[in-house]
Amino acid sequence: MQHLVDTDNFSDEQIAQLLHDAKRFKHKRPIQLLRDRLLITLFFEASTRTRSSFEVAAKKLGAAVVHLDPSRSSTKKGESLEDTFANLCAMDPDAVIIRHSDNHAPGMLADMHTTPVINAGAGNYAHPTQALLDLFTMIEHFNGNVKGKTIAIVGDIVSSRVASSGIRLFTRMGMHVVLVAPEQFMPESTLPQYKKLEDVIDNVDVIMSLRAQLERHEEELFEDYADYAAQYCISKERMQDRDILLLHPGPVMRNIDISDEMLEDPRCKVLTQVKNGVYMRMAILKLLLLDS
Repeated sequence: MQHLVDTDNFSDEQIAQLLHDAKRFKHKRPIQLLRDRLLITLFFEASTRTRSSFEVAAKKLGAAVVHLDPSRSSTKKGESLEDTFANLCAMDPDAVIIRHSDNHAPGMLADMHTTPVINAGAGNYAHPTQALLDLFTMIEHFNGNVKGKTIAIVGDIVSSRVASSGIRLFTRMGMHVVLVAPEQFMPESTLPQYKKLEDVIDNVDVIMSLRAQLERHEEELFEDYADYAAQYCISKERMQDRDILLLHPGPVMRNIDISDEMLEDPRCKVLTQVKNGVYMRMAILKLLLLDS
């Protein structure tokens, strides 16, 4: 039984297979590989893209999906997460897809060894399917090879599970990762760190902008979002005519994370990431439910 708690659960060969399968699924509608399979989604935090992307991916492969709303479940009556999960597993699903605020929740459930667990985002530590779809988007853009490319991750890095999983996967794939953020948004890291994008923008191939999560910080660093945007919004003025791929995991805060003008720019691949997310999650489901 294999799980996806973070990308290190997959070997290099498996990641190569995921990239191959995602590309194949994108260009040719697959047969119903997961017909008669049942998936349960268990999202303790709000989600639009990730939850719907998993559901679309599963249904494209022929699987059935049942969504459990934790706000209406027995966890609201005091039942532990482990007992909720054990009861769901007793119904014999083929996998459970979970999002939780606790960094350790997916790993804890995987350690129960009852059914495959897929981490759809946990705390500020891991969002492996987002990292894999971002890798797929970059591989596609750079014609199959990202080794040696430099990516600047910009914004509220310390609060971002997308950044955490991305850093681990991108460096593993041979990319150079630099971090751009104010001090309070910067995690402890040995990676190169900058306070201003202008200090590094001429040397990057990719910019990944992150949502400004000012509400997660006890100390007030900026007066408001406009103050933050003045320093970190990815705008046409900052990008100019540089050949840089622009990514964002969503939801995008317009004119705070990325300007309206840049969201319409062909260098911006936000909607491509959403599209690729379906195909990468299809590849992940195939790997975990059929190939493992």
